[in-house]
Amino acid sequence: MSEIYMLMTVAKRSVGRRLLACYEKIGLSSILCTLAQGTATSETLDYFGLEVTEKMVTLTVVSNETWKQVKRELEDRFQIDVPGTGIAFLMPLSSVGGRKVLHFLTDGQKIEKIEESVMKNTNYELIIVVANHGHSEEVMEAARAEGAGGGTVIHAKGTGLERAEKFLGVSIADEKELILIVTKTESKNAIMKSIMDHAGLASKARSVVFSLPVTDTAGLRLQEVQ
Repeated sequence: MSEIYMLMTVAKRSVGRRLLACYEKIGLSSILCTLAQGTATSETLDYFGLEVTEKMVTLTVVSNETWKQVKRELEDRFQIDVPGTGIAFLMPLSSVGGRKVLHFLTDGQKIEKIEESVMKNTNYELIIVVANHGHSEEVMEAARAEGAGGGTVIHAKGTGLERAEKFLGVSIADEKELILIVTKTESKNAIMKSIMDHAGLASKARSVVFSLPVTDTAGLRLQEVQ
């Protein structure tokens, strides 16, 4: 897939509503949000007289052209380039589970190509599954059936999901679970297909699936020696 990226933004929770409004104005309607906390030590916070920073993390899909506009807004309106304000970064998507899902994630953005990209020297992939709350085990059962070792579940809230009926023909709940699965590249397609077949849009899980390339790993020795 060319010119398609996952955009992750980490910003102060106090600007969360403004940030979401800005993204929606640009045309980024399908956004996943979760809460987080800064990692500065208590000694550092005490020294500067600061409190623990509450963060909001957002995930959304952008094209290269849309990112240029988003970056300008983040720097001009939110001063995200000022140290301590926040951070935004891109990760290239390598595949998406179905053309309808792609159109749902990128609605209104100019997409030049939709072919799957080939990432050289990428032995692993991160599969990201966005499922309705309470259905992570169904997703993992489908993934394990094709050799997935395990996954991590993150609770999140979705915005703009009412558009799902237009593209996907289904209603999607706001409360979401993000399931993160790292797997060998050669196993990725089979795992994604199993999830789409058993926990996809036709199921109560209403899963949307895509993947990101992983350049290196540690802690997957059992997979590496197989």
